[in-house]
Amino acid sequence: MKRINLRDYYPFYKSDFFIEVADEIALSLKRFELDESAYRLRTYRHKAYYSLDRNDGIENEIIFISLSPQEIYERRITNNELYAAINSLPEKQAKRIYAYFFLGMSKADIAKAEGVRESAVRESIERGLKNIEKFLKNFL
Repeated sequence: MKRINLRDYYPFYKSDFFIEVADEIALSLKRFELDESAYRLRTYRHKAYYSLDRNDGIENEIIFISLSPQEIYERRITNNELYAAINSLPEKQAKRIYAYFFLGMSKADIAKAEGVRESAVRESIERGLKNIEKFLKNFL
């Protein structure tokens, strides 16, 4: 049995609080402390303070440059053209494209919801994309 101070492991303890724990637990706590220390040293040496795969958006904030008014206007115009192209499609194609690209449904899920074959949905989406392309070419 080893005697440890909980204040070393838990910062909310204001005074020393000693307890006896099994040797395996004391060894695990010491191993964790050494691993944490080694990790902090590695991040310090390599200046790797942030992880890019953390999904907290930090890398997006770093590379994202605010848009100029012209770029905002161009995006708005482009979106309006895209919505006009989608509205020019037949109803089934428009619904399927909306479900696939905007709602993120799979082609199989769309087919199951509509009670048709997946190949019919796939072909409909392909034809719809070709029609959107034609519309945008004529529009521009």
